[in-house]
Amino acid sequence: MSKLSIDLPQITETQRHFHPENYILDENLQGAVSVAIALNQPLLITGEPGTGKTRLAHKIAWDLSQSHPEFTSEPLIFNTKTTSVAQDMFYIYDALRHFHDANIKKNQMAEAPPTSDYIELRAFGKALALSNPEELQKGRFIQENMSKSSVVLIDEIDKAPRDFPNDILNEIENMEFEIKEAGNYKIKKGPDHRIVVIMTSNSEKNLPEPFLRRCVFYHIPFPEKEQLLQIVESQLGERNDYADEKLIEHFEMIRSVIKKKKPATAELLAWLRILELHHFLDDSVNFNLLNSRQKKVLKMSYSVLAKDKNDLKNIETNFLK
Repeated sequence: MSKLSIDLPQITETQRHFHPENYILDENLQGAVSVAIALNQPLLITGEPGTGKTRLAHKIAWDLSQSHPEFTSEPLIFNTKTTSVAQDMFYIYDALRHFHDANIKKNQMAEAPPTSDYIELRAFGKALALSNPEELQKGRFIQENMSKSSVVLIDEIDKAPRDFPNDILNEIENMEFEIKEAGNYKIKKGPDHRIVVIMTSNSEKNLPEPFLRRCVFYHIPFPEKEQLLQIVESQLGERNDYADEKLIEHFEMIRSVIKKKKPATAELLAWLRILELHHFLDDSVNFNLLNSRQKKVLKMSYSVLAKDKNDLKNIETNFLK
């Protein structure tokens, strides 16, 4: 029986950490970010999966923290789900645990625990509380020593039920929310701090008009060859042999023959790291005259780029003759 041959130390070589300072922010995208911040409106970002929508929030948080130290260096993130409701973006209340603990205290003839012990602020709620020194002094729902400005990322908002975007309009416009389980206790943004809201979506079609009217919108197009090379150089290193125009051109040709889910920049980087791991460029590369080792490496690596059996077969037919 054959066994898997995997070198675990090598696997770790492919895990390159994302550094927000290396994110390529082109002029148009930078303009959209500036407009959203100036107007104090949410920035809605669409684009193909893997084009850097989510990482943009990390870039903005990092850059703002460098020029404005009152900003946190990482975004507060809310990952939208198909079951999400508006409240989830601000706080969650553990009613079951509260009920359980209250019964224990009752049996012990002791005072019931306060509701605030069972409320956890989520991304947007935490950002509002962090911006308000009065909330920090009260310490009811958050334990922090210093008030801060924040970037809030609401990721893949199109996943939520259709009513979700409209249900958060008032809170986003007024920068406040209420905790109904705590007697409608209100938390609002402090006057001396900013909250920058970034929302991502794979499609703006499912979002309601009233919501879209209140956003600054930008669609991240798929990068041209020159920008792809810049992205690769920023992530792999400018002197890395795999930041190579020939490989970028081959990737673009692969995208042109894929019919379903076209690979994006995230897949490009993963593909190049696999090629690097298997020393693909150790031999001189001519994609029209590949040797047997190069064909073997490419065939294995194409599984990173194709997400459908027909697309995978199409790639192999076109490029592994």
